[in-house]
Amino acid sequence: MADLGVFEAIQTARALRRFKPDPVPSEIITRILEAAICAASGGNIQDWYFVVVTDPEQRKRLGAVYAKASLSVRPFYENRPRPDHMTEAEERHLKTSGFYLHEHMADAPLLLLVCGRRRGPRPDLTNLGANPLIKMAVATACASIYPAVQNVVLACRALGLGTVLTTNHLLCEQEIKDALGIPDDVDTYALMPIGYPLGNFGPVRRKPLVEVAMHNRWGETWPARV
Repeated sequence: MADLGVFEAIQTARALRRFKPDPVPSEIITRILEAAICAASGGNIQDWYFVVVTDPEQRKRLGAVYAKASLSVRPFYENRPRPDHMTEAEERHLKTSGFYLHEHMADAPLLLLVCGRRRGPRPDLTNLGANPLIKMAVATACASIYPAVQNVVLACRALGLGTVLTTNHLLCEQEIKDALGIPDDVDTYALMPIGYPLGNFGPVRRKPLVEVAMHNRWGETWPARV
């Protein structure tokens, strides 16, 4: 495939959840991983790890755990109010696509689990808002991992592959870790199905900048493009 410009990749990398069964070649997987580790890392620690799962039996194990975890969050998505910026058709498509993945995670030819090694004890999140140090530690850990996830998304788009960031597995994280032999001091941050998509790429649809971008202070709208 011809290389995409960076802005074209950003603007067309929509979430895709249905995939062809065709395997992803190992050299393509390597290119995706190489893109992931080029991401920013807090303090340049680079304490990220990537578990590539292509074995059908392992994919079935992870898919079963993901399906079980997803049952816990399905009522939230079924009953949540429709966001104002989404049409009824868009909301219906989002739910249908998400619920499909709940049951078909294992169908993706490649599952990528993105992990990070924890430094120090697991933080107590019960009083997150009242303790800025804990909040900063959590934010720093996420900020050191999710840029790598976004690089995976963009690399997949550039290579003609679809993917989506999912986190439902965190509700049953220990089962995922047990299935893959992940150490106790390593946390998981994303489970990403990857494959050649059955659906189409973007463009993505987002709220207009005038609704979300401020200039110099809150409430002062960033000027719209002329």
